[in-house]
Amino acid sequence: MTATSSTAAPTPVTPAGRQRHFGSLGPVGLVLAGGISVQFGGALAVTLIPRAGAPGVVTLRLLAAAVVLLLVCRPRLRGHSRTDWGTVIAFGIAMGAMNGLFYEAVARIPLGPAVTLEVLGPLALSVLASRRAINALWAGLALLGVFLLGGGGFSDLDPTGVAFALGAGAMWAVYILFSARTGRRFPQADGLALAMAVAALLFLPIGITSAGTRLLNPTTVALGSAVALLSSVLPYTLELLALRRLPASTFAILMSLEPAIAATAGFLILGQSLSLTEAAAIALVIGASIGAVRTQVGRGGAKVEPVPEA
Repeated sequence: MTATSSTAAPTPVTPAGRQRHFGSLGPVGLVLAGGISVQFGGALAVTLIPRAGAPGVVTLRLLAAAVVLLLVCRPRLRGHSRTDWGTVIAFGIAMGAMNGLFYEAVARIPLGPAVTLEVLGPLALSVLASRRAINALWAGLALLGVFLLGGGGFSDLDPTGVAFALGAGAMWAVYILFSARTGRRFPQADGLALAMAVAALLFLPIGITSAGTRLLNPTTVALGSAVALLSSVLPYTLELLALRRLPASTFAILMSLEPAIAATAGFLILGQSLSLTEAAAIALVIGASIGAVRTQVGRGGAKVEPVPEA
């Protein structure tokens, strides 16, 4: 997440010296570093959930990320139409819902399976957007992966956690659509910063009601800020730099590796091991995602929106 975010708006070229400094890993390395940052941030968030609860962690992440992005981007508030504001508010609602549902999922099921189920949202969007017969194959592979992941009936996974992860995936698909629209209406990352602020404000009452004074604990605030930096600010910066030199289709394929990265983070930080069946299930969903992206790219140069998890 469930997923870092780039909008479709073009960005100006960074001065050569600065671009060389940040891009020393190469564009593929930057994307992979961003993915690692997102998923290890997610693993850190799981360790924070006992301290503040899932809504409290989401609140801290959104607030910290909003403050950083607003300070960095300094978006202009005037000169936008009612439609512009409606779009960015819808984007913020989708962002908040996606994060809230995803953290409720990882509070109940391991990180790797949660991200795998969440990826089904963007995968379904990609399959529907392409409308080619071969997409039946990719959909079938993904469904087989989900069947294996659930052990034929999700007997080994908390059903509520599964439902939350699938809900997060659905909101991720909505998030992608509104991210693209926001990128066309707001310059640079202004739309993202404003949407993040909307999501934080909407989630604040939920977090306060759920966590109360626990949100004021200095250690909890520090860890929540670290989650925001790892899961939102840092990956967004790395991916934005990478997209200046990397085709959107390649970016989307690299993002399909998120479940594997999440499973690795879950194992290293949380001690969440996978069975061979679960590993095969994740591999099937990754393969389906890559296949769907390549099919969409092969459809007469169709555009693939490069939007990672926020």
